[in-house]
Formats: sequence, C-alpha cells, structure tokens
Amino acid sequence: MQIAKFLRGVVLTLLAAALLTGCDTVVMSPSGDIAMQQRDLLVWATILMLLVIVPVIVLTLWFAWRYRETNEDATYAPEWTHSTVLELVIWSVPLLIIIALGAMTWVGTHKLDPYRPLERIDAQTPVPADLEPLTVEVVALDWKWLFIYPEQGIATVNELAAPVDHPIRFKITASTMMNSFFIPALAGQIYAMAGMETKLHGVINEPGVYKGFSANYSGAGYSHMKFDFHGLSEADFDAWVAKVKASELSLDRDTYLELEVPSAKVPVMLYADVDPTLYHGILNRCVAPGTVCMEDMMYHSGMGQHGGHHGEAEAGHEGHESHTGHGEHGGHHD
Repeated sequence: MQIAKFLRGVVLTLLAAALLTGCDTVVMSPSGDIAMQQRDLLVWATILMLLVIVPVIVLTLWFAWRYRETNEDATYAPEWTHSTVLELVIWSVPLLIIIALGAMTWVGTHKLDPYRPLERIDAQTPVPADLEPLTVEVVALDWKWLFIYPEQGIATVNELAAPVDHPIRFKITASTMMNSFFIPALAGQIYAMAGMETKLHGVINEPGVYKGFSANYSGAGYSHMKFDFHGLSEADFDAWVAKVKASELSLDRDTYLELEVPSAKVPVMLYADVDPTLYHGILNRCVAPGTVCMEDMMYHSGMGQHGGHHGEAEAGHEGHESHTGHGEHGGHHD
C-alpha cells in the first residue's frame, strides 16, 4: 500500500513537471534590455537567498541522518550550549546577504525606474544623442487597449508596434477601471489609472511578435484584455504605419466615446488619423462636450483656495489659457 502511494506521488510529480515545461518562460528569457536587467536582478537575488536556503536544507537532512536513533557512533553531547564560531556564521552570513540584496535593490530601483529615459539600447550600445524615443499614448479601456501614436497621427486598438533597437516612451492612463499594462518581453508592468498618467520606457531588441495584456483584474472582460506587440525593423515599422494610414477609420472624440463603451473580445482596429487633443481629453476626463477638464478644475480650485479678488482670478485664468494655448482641449501634455 505504501509503495502504491509512493509511486502515485512520483507519477503526479513527473506529470506536473511535464505540464510546466509547456509554460511560457518569457520572463526569464525576454527580448528587451529593461526586461533582461530585471531578469538578472531576479536571478541574482534568488542565488543570494539560496546561499542560505540550500545549506540549511542539506544540513537538516544530514543532521536527521547523522543523529538518527540507530546511529550509535554519533557524538552525544547533552551538556553542549554554545559555539562562538557557529554564532558568527549564523548571524554574519544572513547579514551579509541582506546587505548585498539591499544594495542590489537600491541600485536597481533607481536604474530601472520606469520614468527614467533609457541610457542604452543594450549592454554594449548607448542610446545615440540624436535618437528621439517613439512616443506611444496608452489608454486602458473596458476591456481593450487603445494606442495613440501622436507623432505619426495614427491610433490602434489591441495592436502595438515599434522598431527594434529604438527607445519607446509610453504615456499610460485609463478610461475608468484601474489596469496594469504589461509586456513581459519588453519591461515590467505599470499601472494605468483614470485621471492620472504613468510612464514607462523600454526597448525591444529582437524582431518578433510578443504578448501584452492587463495584469490587474478589472471586471468581466479582463481575461480578453490582450494584444500583440510587434517588434519590427525600421523599414517594416514604416510599412506598418503606412498600412494604418491606409485605413478608412478615423478616431475623433465622438468615435472614442463609442469605443469607450465596455466591450470584450474586440478585434484589432486601425485608425488612419486621430484627434491630436484626444489623449489630453482622456487624461483630463473631458472628452465629452461641455465637460470641464480636470486641470482647469484644479486650477480654479487652487485660485479659490489661495484667495484673491474675482478679477485677479479671471486675469489669472486668461493668462493660464494664453500660456497653455488652449481654451477647452489644448495644451502640451508631455
């Protein structure tokens, strides 16, 4: 009976191992420099922790075998109470590991800050001084992804593309629900929140099609919030932009309000042109006509809080509009 249970356990373990071999290990073998550095940090942290875990497991098994009841040759020392050498090992090794982990984490946290512009394409190639990053404005909708390319004047739904070895600057927000933008092959995940903008810098170093998805539960259609990220050569990226520009669809504010309605399993959609103020309106939650933008609301709230005459507030507001260059929807949103 015991042998049957043992064999069953072995079979189940081997079956689980066989199933796990089919898992996507993209996190441990990414194609983007930022994701590779994050992978290396994870590997080194694991190795440092194993310096304690492995010896403890080995010694536990060895002590259990060495000092088993039937082993009469094992040393029996019931009066033993203290060992200075043992105390030094027990306290110094974990302390050194904690110091090393802390240093690695501190350096990595600043070096891999998602808001920090890239300094290198890969381990051997710095970013050329004259190379501007590709800007992509990302909007998490219910339950789909909208990507706006302000420099190219195009937009897509559930499809993203970028040139290989070209820095990418993502500006990320959401329409309603909080989401998490994640392309494991490119970089770590970062949250998308309504009325707020988060940023992510990354670069893809190998051509291919990579999976992107939402890593934060956001409702019924969450499991379908996936998209393909295409890493293309410069020529292929230009061809992809041309294909999008050949689309018959346009993305203006009215179209966006229709797109914003919750829906799942949305196919890829390409927009040949996009309202240049749309992302600003989404971020400030003033896409619909007659809606006051958050930045204007906060501006007026600040004027009221700090006091001052109504005329001064009006004059300040006029100066504000003159400075930002917008009445209802404009403004620079870098």
